[in-house]
Amino acid sequence: MDIEIQNIRRDFTVGSLSRSDMPADPIVKVEAWLAEAIRLQVIEPTAIILATADAQGRPASRTLLLKEVHDGQFIFYTNYEGRKGKHIAENPHVCITFLWHQLERQIHIEGICRRVAPEVSDAYFAQRPYKSRVGARISPQSQPIPSRTFIMSEFVKESLKYTGRTVPRPDNWGGYAVEPSRIEFWQGRESRLHDRFLYQKQADGTWSLDRLAP
Repeated sequence: MDIEIQNIRRDFTVGSLSRSDMPADPIVKVEAWLAEAIRLQVIEPTAIILATADAQGRPASRTLLLKEVHDGQFIFYTNYEGRKGKHIAENPHVCITFLWHQLERQIHIEGICRRVAPEVSDAYFAQRPYKSRVGARISPQSQPIPSRTFIMSEFVKESLKYTGRTVPRPDNWGGYAVEPSRIEFWQGRESRLHDRFLYQKQADGTWSLDRLAP
């Protein structure tokens, strides 16, 4: 590589974060930052990086879209039989990261991930676009396929099968909710002296708050 990537750097000057900005409940701050990212039309404001690990502790991460913050939990939908679903079945401890480059902000959330109730998955699946519902039915997520022609052929066949009919949610697809136990807010600052605040859930359900060194 001709580019010396170790010399690529810039200062962060967009914002700041002080203790007075931090509410007692970190979910309030998550929702505020998420709403601001949406209002300012940052690229993919609901994108999250989901990190999982298998039973042996071997990690994997991928980017997907958060679909709801409800009752203090973070909800997304996926194929239960894909790699992430298999990891969660073996090890429910996960980490979620929001990364908004334009705002020079990150949120890191750690917690336990569990499937949502079937009726919740049914309700969300029913309001998805038709093609998305068909795609969920035919994709053997994370598994090898012979070609793009193969998956497109399966898509066409399934589309014709349900023309004019309700597309049912497949049994291997649905939602997960992450119940957080640790939430960190990161705001980039000048000279790499970033603002970082850490919330940790206590036994009584309240949250502790600490400023972390950058």
